[in-house]
Amino acid sequence: MFKTEYAAKVYADLEKKNPGEKEFLQAAREITESLEGYIEKNPKLKEQKILERFLEPERFVQFKVVWVDDKGQFQVNRGYRVQYNSAIGPYKGGLRLHPSVNASIIKFLGLEQVLKNSLTTLPMGGGKGGSDFDPKGKSDNEVMRFCQSFMTELYRHIGPDTDVPAGDIGVGGREIGYLFGQYKRIRDEFTGVLTGKGLTYGGSLARTQATGYGLCYYAEEALKTLKNTSFAGKTVVISGSGNVAIYACEKATQLGAKVVALSDSNGYVVVKDGITKEILDVVKQIKEVERGRIKELASRVKGVEYYETTEKDRIWNTKCDIALPCATQNELLMKDAETLVKNGCIAVCEGANMPTELEAAKYLIANKIVFTPAKASNAGGVATSGLEMSQNSERLSWTFEEVDSKLHDIMVNIFNASYKEAKEAGNPFDLLTGANIAGFKKVADAMIAQGI
Repeated sequence: MFKTEYAAKVYADLEKKNPGEKEFLQAAREITESLEGYIEKNPKLKEQKILERFLEPERFVQFKVVWVDDKGQFQVNRGYRVQYNSAIGPYKGGLRLHPSVNASIIKFLGLEQVLKNSLTTLPMGGGKGGSDFDPKGKSDNEVMRFCQSFMTELYRHIGPDTDVPAGDIGVGGREIGYLFGQYKRIRDEFTGVLTGKGLTYGGSLARTQATGYGLCYYAEEALKTLKNTSFAGKTVVISGSGNVAIYACEKATQLGAKVVALSDSNGYVVVKDGITKEILDVVKQIKEVERGRIKELASRVKGVEYYETTEKDRIWNTKCDIALPCATQNELLMKDAETLVKNGCIAVCEGANMPTELEAAKYLIANKIVFTPAKASNAGGVATSGLEMSQNSERLSWTFEEVDSKLHDIMVNIFNASYKEAKEAGNPFDLLTGANIAGFKKVADAMIAQGI
């Protein structure tokens, strides 16, 4: 519920302009609610309608993508790019390829990206893009033809000092390579216009691991500060089995935790004795090389149990100390939050974008669970993308250790900034409000300084 008439009106107006866009409105409501107190203390923000301007994207592009499959059949998909806010730097944000992609999801991701990029302290504005194309089950040639067609439109709107896309769900090294190749072919220039590139053509070491590692660096600092504890000796459940989940599992294990579960959209696996490096190598083979399903792990590794996900049987029923939702938006529901609290979970740290329903997030915070919002705790990916941009601009390549060290420092600083604002707002456990205020402050100051 809104506490001020001003915030209620801003949201009501936004709701009228964006009917039916539930993901976007969910993100906008959460941000508006958490900024109410800060805005009331800073009347200049009201006078210049900074919140209204912040919530409205600077540009939204929708386009058709026509490509030919391996049977010679024409296929038509829809492409998107939202350039949300450029007050502190060029637009920066990933591309998502998934059947669920629509205008609402792209706008919610773009809005969250503005705050996330601001929190890194790197000079990056916020954007996002993608398509309802599904890369699953497609051949390399089909993915290549789609990516080439997609970039043939997108290239008009991006550039190293304008908008720098990256990967997201469905967009890994293969897709980035095809996209970059087409951009280079059309523009006849070799620039840092995409991040997440291969190491042979301008990519950064540690970029693949960055989101998962960064999540654990942030979570470790939050656990130390709020609970005087760490990952060491804790049981961890991680949803998802893609890039973020795999490398969150790797880093959590390195920090002394026992990860007992991973999942995908069909079901989840439980390894009671913990996922070892050897088991994780098999997961990487299945998910990163073969692009298979997580259930295949059970047939290849002894001691792995597989369960189909149902309304009642969900990964969050698995008892744990720390939960890391790393799959997709709104995967952790109110009933899951209640189950986690009942089972003694002390921390829920988000690795995916907005994986926790708003009411569930509020419930966790109210119960003094260490809840770390995605815009802060999964910022490691875009932070390292920013470091890749720096290396491209300087024509340099840093070592894995250099990049990882910078990533660790950035994540610790993001936590400290979020924690400081949370305390000032009255609840040190409310890192959601803290992150929103910390990210918004920088963008709002830049918007005011630049006029209209």
